[in-house]
Amino acid sequence: MRRALEALPERPARVAVAFSGGADSAMLAVHAAAVAPALGIDVLLFHVHHGLQAQADAWARHGQALAARLAVLLVEARVQVEPAAGKGIEAAARDARYAALARLAREHGVAHILLAHHRNDQAETVLLRLLRGTGLAGMAAMAPVARRDGVAYLRPWLDQDRGAILQAADAVEAATGWRAVQDPTNADPRYTRAALRELLAPVLDARWPGWRAIVARHARHMAEAAEILDEVAREDFAGLDPSPDGVSFSLQAWRRLSPARQAQVLRHWLERNGARMPTDARMADLLRQLRGLHSLGHDRQLRVEQAGHVIRCHRGRVWVEPRP
Repeated sequence: MRRALEALPERPARVAVAFSGGADSAMLAVHAAAVAPALGIDVLLFHVHHGLQAQADAWARHGQALAARLAVLLVEARVQVEPAAGKGIEAAARDARYAALARLAREHGVAHILLAHHRNDQAETVLLRLLRGTGLAGMAAMAPVARRDGVAYLRPWLDQDRGAILQAADAVEAATGWRAVQDPTNADPRYTRAALRELLAPVLDARWPGWRAIVARHARHMAEAAEILDEVAREDFAGLDPSPDGVSFSLQAWRRLSPARQAQVLRHWLERNGARMPTDARMADLLRQLRGLHSLGHDRQLRVEQAGHVIRCHRGRVWVEPRP
């Protein structure tokens, strides 16, 4: 915790802990309250009330009791979780939670929020993304520092095994009588992450006891590889005679790249313009069409719609723009 706070470029006046009341976030709150004030940093607890469990009101009151013991302020935000088209309840709850945390951050002048994700969470995330067929950047899983909606989210415990966190929770309970809450959905195999935790993890534990550390190390290696590829893509894009605003580039220059770098720089270009990443099939089709334009003549127009954006080619330049 201390290393994470001291590593910040500027010492913030206050930080917040995303606090659910479970053992992980409760111990994060305990350690933040022990470390941050010595660095001149105030601590707040941000609690998001999802309303998905009958015990949610009791959890909020229970959290207030810990906040009082720690002499910190707990602020609650209530959200209504409604799964959107194509999203399950887990993804919808996560999006609602981040939106609520960003709102609380704005209201209370907080630029940094601590998250209690640990090595076990990181290993689960890598496996889930592998099973979903994510790309290299996705396999990097959760970053120690990530920015979203103007907030910097810090994960100081990604290398910490959950066993040590639970030991700390037991010690706090023995000393104070305060016991972390248990969300029953965390062990309900109807939910994707819980299914991995309850059904797959025990098998891996029995066969490869150290698998979590290995998978977490794999995530760090993937993060390094993704960073290198991003650097290459930025350099490649700079060589494509891009427009000042980055919305177009030279088709002829793009065609001089190797096939793999053609695909990578396209992803970089789409991302910097706020376009959603195409599926593998749609990317392959886009690459095929762009590669075929050379023999058909640069004046031939191309128009491909991609999830709210339009990709087109005219007079030797490839453009992306929001769909009208």
